[in-house]
Formats: sequence, structure tokens, C-alpha cells
Amino acid sequence: MIMYKRIRNLREDKDMTQTQIADILHCSQRVYSDYERGKLDIPTEILIKLADFHNVSVDYLLERTDDKN
Repeated sequence: MIMYKRIRNLREDKDMTQTQIADILHCSQRVYSDYERGKLDIPTEILIKLADFHNVSVDYLLERTDDKN
């Protein structure tokens, strides 16, 4: 469950809305909201885009490490 909190916290750290991130990911705000709430599994392609955008590793997003790099 931490993964979803991490994704939300990274977005909030940049003072961005769910809609802004959804636009970057080419999905709807509703779908992105479901990612953040853990209602939908995040596809690998989206995880990679999120990691690249936030300049963190996919392992960080997946809770395999606490090191952002």
C-alpha cells in the first residue's frame, strides 16, 4: 500500500493535480485516481513513466528500496 502513497506524495511534492499527472501519462484523471488509491494495478509502462517523471527508480515506487535513486 505504500506504493500508492509514494505516488501521491511525489505528485503532491510537485504541487500537481491528478489531472495534470494524468495528462502527462495520457490517461484520464479517474484512472490516475484509481492508481493512487490502489483500485487499479499500475501497468509497467505507466510505472516507468512515473519513475522517469519524478526522477526516482521503479524499485522505489514498488517499495523494493527506500532509496529514490
